Amino acid sequence: MNDMNRDDFQKLTGKGPVLLDGAMGSNLILAGMPRGICSEAWILEHPQVVETLQRAYREAGSQVVYAPTFTANRISLADMGLADEVKRFNLEIPKISRRAVGTDILVAGDMTTCGKMMEPRGVIRQDDLFDAYAEQARYLVEAGVDFIIAETLIYEEEALVLLDAIASVSDIAVCCTFTVEGDGTMPFGGNVIDAVANVEAMGAAAAGINCSMGPDQALAVVTNMKERLSIPVIAKLNAGMPEINDRGEAIYSMGPEAFSEYMGKLLDAGADLIGGCCGTTPAYIAALHDVIEERKKR
Repeated sequence: MNDMNRDDFQKLTGKGPVLLDGAMGSNLILAGMPRGICSEAWILEHPQVVETLQRAYREAGSQVVYAPTFTANRISLADMGLADEVKRFNLEIPKISRRAVGTDILVAGDMTTCGKMMEPRGVIRQDDLFDAYAEQARYLVEAGVDFIIAETLIYEEEALVLLDAIASVSDIAVCCTFTVEGDGTMPFGGNVIDAVANVEAMGAAAAGINCSMGPDQALAVVTNMKERLSIPVIAKLNAGMPEINDRGEAIYSMGPEAFSEYMGKLLDAGADLIGGCCGTTPAYIAALHDVIEERKKR
């Protein structure tokens, strides 16, 4: 299946919760990717690392994997002197994911914040942000992704520009997830409950939260999103809150069993699509798969 629209996407959750994949970045670092470099460039030099990881996610039960095109927009790549690689990264990296998982599960094109505020609060012109997102989306659609996930968004306005930009090039389904504090506030201000309602109004196929925190801190946010939204709710969270060791590395202390137990509570609160973010591995996804299957039996 390629190029799902919003209606197609929302049929996914008609038979129960949909299991997403787990972390990419923290696992790439464990596999040897240096910190502070362009992950997309490293991935194209080491495609077997992504193939092995995403194949493991499929075997653990993931119904969706995210093609790791996370920061492959022109604004973010320009910061690393790689602005001319937008087309190559967004056309080639989804092929790696498709080789890994085949056609029996979905591959999402991954987009994210450029990390900068728009004018007048910041330095990015709205037109430049729009153009960067439209360009990336155009190549992801050409690459044959099934839908687009815009994740780790940090303020509402960028999500609205992103949705508008993607709609200008395709009617492909777009999901939006924000990174938030436990009380629902976002890094650049505003509350995620209002933000997800507004992206629904702009045509998002699903909305929710990712990264941010562990599932033990997310119950109130997920509950409030479910009450506010008529589209599916996404929760893709970290393996707890990290502690930074003396080498500057993030250590996540919540294991697969505890993670899946808390994620089960988010399912009970109404989460429709669940998965793992930083610190999670295929073992976490396998544990989530067991939780979902147990609820189906009940």
